Formats: sequence, C-alpha cells, structure tokens
Amino acid sequence: MRIADLILPVFAVILTGWIVGYTGYLSRKLSDALIHFAYNIAMPALLVVTIAQEPSHSLINWRFLVAFGGGFLLCFILVFGIMSIRASRSLASRTMHGMAASMTNTGFVALPVLQAIYGQHAVLPAAIATVFVAVVMFPLAVILLELDQRDAQGSRTTPMVTVKHVLLNPMVISTLIGMLLSLLHLRMPGPVSAYLDILADALTPCALFAIGLGLSIDGLRANIGRASLLSMVKLVIMPVTVYGLSVALKLDPLYTIAAVICAAVPTAKTVYILAGEYHCEEMLVASTVSLTTLVSVISLVIWLYGLSGLAARIVGG
Repeated sequence: MRIADLILPVFAVILTGWIVGYTGYLSRKLSDALIHFAYNIAMPALLVVTIAQEPSHSLINWRFLVAFGGGFLLCFILVFGIMSIRASRSLASRTMHGMAASMTNTGFVALPVLQAIYGQHAVLPAAIATVFVAVVMFPLAVILLELDQRDAQGSRTTPMVTVKHVLLNPMVISTLIGMLLSLLHLRMPGPVSAYLDILADALTPCALFAIGLGLSIDGLRANIGRASLLSMVKLVIMPVTVYGLSVALKLDPLYTIAAVICAAVPTAKTVYILAGEYHCEEMLVASTVSLTTLVSVISLVIWLYGLSGLAARIVGG
C-alpha cells in the first residue's frame, strides 16, 4: 500500500495534465513554459540543495557506484547501440531513447520509498545514486545533445561553442556548485536554503503536469510499441543488471536493495524536460514516463518483496 501511495499520486498529476489539455481547459502550448521553468530554475535548485547537503566523503561509495552506475550505463549503451544499428536516427534521438530507458527517478520515487520502508539509513545510497545521475548522466546527455545541434548547424558551430554550451548548461552548473559547496564543507545560510527548497519543490508538479499536458492519445498510440520496449529495459533489464553487479561486488544487503530499487523506479521526468528543451522525441519520452510510472506500481512491489526475502536470508546466514 505504501508503494501505491507514492506512485499513484505521481501518475494522477500526469493524468490531470492530460485531462486539462484534452478538454481545452488549458492550452497544450503552456507545457513548453512549464518545461523551461523546470529545466532552468527548479531542477538546478534541486541539484544544488541535494548535492550540497551531503558530506563529500559520503558521495563516493565505489562499489555502490559501480553496481548502480554500471547498470545504468550498460542499459543506456544497449539501447543507444541498438538504435544506431537498426534505425536511421539522429544522435539526439538515439540519446533520448537511451535516456528514456535508463534515467531513473531516484530523488522523487526511490528515496522516499527506501526511507519509508528501510529507514533513514537507506537515504544515503539513494542520495549517492541521485548525485551519480546529476554528475555523470546529465552532463553526458547534454554533451550528446549539444553535439547533435552542432552537427545540425554544420560549420557555424565550433567545438569551443559546444563546450561553452555544455559548461553553461543549468544542469551542469548547478551540479558543479553543489559539489563545490560539499567539498568545501560550506553550509548555505538558512534563507538561501529555504529559497532553493521552494524552487526545488516546484519541480515535481511542473514536470509531471507538463508531461500530461503535452501528451496526446494519438502520440501515445504512435509510440506505444517503442515505449513498451523502453519500459521493459527500464523496469526489468536494468534492475536485473544492477542486482547482478551488486552480488558480484558483494554489496551489503541494504546497499544491494537500495541499488536495485533505484534502478527499478520509473523513468525520471527530467528526461522529458531535456526532450522538451531540445525538441527531440517529446512524445516518446512522455509515453515512456507515463507507462513506467503506471507499471511500476506493480513491479516495485515485486522487487521489494523479492529483495526483502533475500536480505533476510543473507542476514540470517
């Protein structure tokens, strides 16, 4: 019941956005404004707050990072590679397919689920997973998307301009700021932290509502095949891969559970924000986020049940 309590409201916000767009109560064009706000304001605020509040030494747990990050990268490479071989698509399109199949919603689903079931000790690995996504995968996605734009513009865009665009990207800048504050052990003043928290809290409603507002039935039908395959990678192949790596690396039960659950949660809404910002595969990503969110109500219960039994046997042994 606790899982449903966390997941169903997320899907309900997406559904609300779709209803108001479908009925014409709000214009679907407003989804672009919500995306821009989420991408340029709310998400950077969340990244700064999330990363800066963690001690620098806590942000690095190599075995956990290899297990979770390895599964993440392997699934991204799998989908990216298949799209490169079997379909004639742009670099940006291949990137968005890979991100839709691997970018995981650690901050807004995995973290509260783990905290609710396993307590405060399970928050740290979820935070580490969130930092990995912010420090490694967001910059990787931005670099690939910027390279695609450079190729599309031809010789008018130099490599230095591409580097500048990456470094000045709000996601990258906020991640670097958060890491710097953590490394220097600098605590943000209370009013500054509260200010960023207010902006960060706006991310979830804005992003989820924008997904629904921009989603059409025709677009969902057109992308249901690819979205289903990407959802299978996200909710089945990625958690299985992460579990295998966790066992091979001999992670303790709690970190194994945390790694797998972080991999098994729905596709992050931030992928849709990226898709909207770069105007690439918005309908496919929206369909995948919606589908993984709905299916994960069941799949998360299955993963938690199986992992709880495994953890009990390991502890008992």
